[in-house]
Amino acid sequence: MSSIRKWPEQERPRERLLKYGADSLSDAQLLAIILRTGTNNLSVLELSIELLQKFDGIKGLDDASVAELRAFKGLGDAKIAQIKASFEIGKRLISHKAAEQLLNSASAIYEYLIPKLNNLKKEVFIALLLDTKLKLIKEVKISEGILNQSLIHPREVFKEAIKESAYALVVAHNHPSGDPTPSKEDIEITKKLLEASRILEISLLDHVIIGNGCYISLKEKGVI
Repeated sequence: MSSIRKWPEQERPRERLLKYGADSLSDAQLLAIILRTGTNNLSVLELSIELLQKFDGIKGLDDASVAELRAFKGLGDAKIAQIKASFEIGKRLISHKAAEQLLNSASAIYEYLIPKLNNLKKEVFIALLLDTKLKLIKEVKISEGILNQSLIHPREVFKEAIKESAYALVVAHNHPSGDPTPSKEDIEITKKLLEASRILEISLLDHVIIGNGCYISLKEKGVI
């Protein structure tokens, strides 16, 4: 194993980042900076390359569970925490940037929520509370698990909207199967929420169902 400290300065990931910018580094080099140290047998860059090969790249590494990462020789809890924290910061930054935009279309809602809902193993139902300019006031998680009408009650969905004096709201949830095709239950829940929105005079703008790299808008489908 060759120590990175013995490499020419311009080839070391950290020094290269500071001199040329983060976008000049490969995925393995960026990961090496996050991990900081290698093992007795591997430099940190070699460890990073093996990790990316094992999990089929950055996306696979992000999707990996803590248990799966623990099973990889050379990763302790500290390194696993560093990896998970780095990915979460990236997701929050993407969501923050998206939230600064108007959430006035299904595509904008999808771009905002995909970092949060992509590849989850459970269904998560979220309400986005909006002001008169259709900018985000607050995000509320309504339920987590298999969706049904007893869990997604209008009272729970609109409670925070009333409290925050929201002008409108959007609801969304993911399909862990990756197929965003709405179920009978999805349509029934949407119609129930739409009826409540008319009574409360808080517009329900859309119900967006998120799949694997795709989405379906129940507004565009004519349900809303």
